[in-house]
Amino acid sequence: MRIDLDTYREILDTLTRNKSRSFLTGFGVFWGVFMLVALMGGGQGVKELLNKNFEGFATNSAMVWAQPTTKAYKGFAKGRYWRMDYNDVERLKQQVPELDVVAPMLQSFNGTAVYGDHKSSVSPQGTTPDYQRINEPKMFYGRYLDQMDMVQRRKVCVIGKKVYKELFPGGGDPCGKSIRIDGIYYRVVGVDYNMSGGMSFGAEEGTAVVIPITLMQQAYSRGNAVDMIAVTGRTGVVMSTLAPRIRETVARAHTVDPADEQGVMVFNTEVLFQLLDNMFRGVNFLIWLVGLGTLLAGAIGVSNIMMVTVRERTTEIGIRRAIGATPRMILSQIISESIVLTLVAGMSGILFAVVILQMLELSQTEDGILLAHFQVGFWTAIFCAAIIAAMGVLAGLAPAARAMSIKPVDAMRDE
Repeated sequence: MRIDLDTYREILDTLTRNKSRSFLTGFGVFWGVFMLVALMGGGQGVKELLNKNFEGFATNSAMVWAQPTTKAYKGFAKGRYWRMDYNDVERLKQQVPELDVVAPMLQSFNGTAVYGDHKSSVSPQGTTPDYQRINEPKMFYGRYLDQMDMVQRRKVCVIGKKVYKELFPGGGDPCGKSIRIDGIYYRVVGVDYNMSGGMSFGAEEGTAVVIPITLMQQAYSRGNAVDMIAVTGRTGVVMSTLAPRIRETVARAHTVDPADEQGVMVFNTEVLFQLLDNMFRGVNFLIWLVGLGTLLAGAIGVSNIMMVTVRERTTEIGIRRAIGATPRMILSQIISESIVLTLVAGMSGILFAVVILQMLELSQTEDGILLAHFQVGFWTAIFCAAIIAAMGVLAGLAPAARAMSIKPVDAMRDE
């Protein structure tokens, strides 16, 4: 569609003469585009933040722990308290060979770590070096636990980010320094920043202090008890197919009904990740539904305002027809006015949304590290601009058809 300079001048003149009307109509398109782009960028940022909380955690893993039974079994009443023990680790390895990693855990809460004049509330956790294959650490300093720490029951620990910030506010490498936790001195061998997120079972984020489980059994008089067992499946194995066998293996050893899903809790993280994916698919659908609905309402407003404009310019259009203007020229002018109006408002909405998202993104930083990207991609913005232009064309079709149907004689009579 070719538009000459005179047509552009007429478009500008029309928009200038109807400033307030054009502003109100353009605001509908502006708000629709702003809502669409802002919601898309915001949704992307929230998704990244949630995914960061589970960063490094194996997707084909499960956590097993004991809870009061909810079913009577072999003479035992429901509501019975029971505990897992270290033998359950070997049972799972032998009876469920599809498992790749089986890592026991012990937990303690409301502990206090002291270094010099600084204190921090901590949650000691005893585990094995294999646990890092389930929840991959993000070592900021030092190393994770190794097998020699387990065998020799070394008094070493890996501290979380919050504990590090509170005990060592001046920063620097704390490895090799000793901290006191519940009356026992431990040498810091690493700082794990992944403890500030990930799966936190009962402990506040960043307060975990990991020590060898063999040492924790002795230091906290836990004997052979195990609070939780973390497992992962081998490559190609779906954890949901192993969950019943895991529950049955542990339940039978402790005279618990294998069908008691609450008594032997098997938390399948695969289900959690699928739930998050499905949730964000639904969120994205709602974002597009709301954004396109708002854009459509704005396009209808543009169409209505163009119809009013055509009605007010009946005489002008009639005169142009009388002196030789073709229907195509009239069509070109009306649709061009519609496209210009929607594009100016739409691009303004995109720019404003990008500025707001950039400000939000800059606020989501920690230690100079960007936590999430609250922005839309370049091609997404181009796609939104194409939608705006298409809606501009659609909004101008009905007014253009009305303008082309005007006859010079009827225009003169209207005057």
